[in-house]
Amino acid sequence: MAATDSATRVDALVAEHADLERQLSDPALHADAGAARKVGRRFAQLAPIVSTHRKLETARGDLEAARELATEDASFAAEVPDLAAHVAGLETQLSDLLAPRDPHDGNDVVMEVKSGEGGEESALFAADLARMYIRYAERHGWSVTVLDETFSDLGGYKDATLTIASKGDAADGVWSRLKFEGGVHRVQRVPVTESQGRVHTSAAGVLVYPEPDDVAEVSIDESDLRIDVYRSSGKGGQGVNTTDSAVRITHLPTGIVVTCQNERSQLQNKARAMIVLAARLQALAEEQASADASADRASQIRTVDRSERIRTYNFPENRITDHRIGFKAHNLDQVLEGELDPMFDALAAADRHARLQET
Repeated sequence: MAATDSATRVDALVAEHADLERQLSDPALHADAGAARKVGRRFAQLAPIVSTHRKLETARGDLEAARELATEDASFAAEVPDLAAHVAGLETQLSDLLAPRDPHDGNDVVMEVKSGEGGEESALFAADLARMYIRYAERHGWSVTVLDETFSDLGGYKDATLTIASKGDAADGVWSRLKFEGGVHRVQRVPVTESQGRVHTSAAGVLVYPEPDDVAEVSIDESDLRIDVYRSSGKGGQGVNTTDSAVRITHLPTGIVVTCQNERSQLQNKARAMIVLAARLQALAEEQASADASADRASQIRTVDRSERIRTYNFPENRITDHRIGFKAHNLDQVLEGELDPMFDALAAADRHARLQET
């Protein structure tokens, strides 16, 4: 990015930050919780850029003054190299912050976990993955809502749908951390169903969608929906509800099917299902509109084939490997308890580097 273009962009962002600050000080904004959260999230996104810009301006002023006084005072000359290095560091930091960012980074997410090849073992592993993400969310103070779950005979997940939401207006929300999880996850371990102690390989799939800030912003024609209601069920198919409160929504133009059965009422289940449908339609629209988004989403394999994997969980070696960036660690036991930040940091760094190459 050329220096003049960068300076012009920074000036525009500083002005936007000031305008957002004025909006946040207006009590009228906070009458609309959704609008206030959206403004607060954008304000938080711009804050590091504005702060770094101000530090850089101060550092540049100090460096210029030191250079001017260096001919008269040797002590100022001695400061020039350190000040120059400080300016260079801040310039790099600002350039990093100005790199194209994912517009959904502050969003909450809808996550689907599905069993694949491997029968009961795959379903048990899918349940392990869901618990791993729930534990990670708990570490970050996020809220998790299980919208729908279908159990295998041994209590694993044939499939499950959950939403994960942050509780604040942080610049980087749930999507910024979990967006890398879409794809096939392969497990190597001795299944509980294995009597000979042999290690088996199976797989489970994860799909992740950013949740729209406002479902109403996603155009959904009611005439395109088929809505079915049925009785909720739990493990083993045992009825857990005596009314037809579970909801299945089919979006006829795309064939997308969303179910929700874990809320208490049919209306609540429908509202939750509409959130999931909006997230999936938004992701689909972005795929069709952008080749880059399509390439990213292609990593979220729809057919859970264990040969198509983003990550391997090797229990005998207590090892986890992310094949996209070559990340490897021997702390699988901790990872399954939600200790995912080191791997997510590595994935985010690789993503940030790729975005910088686009500028």
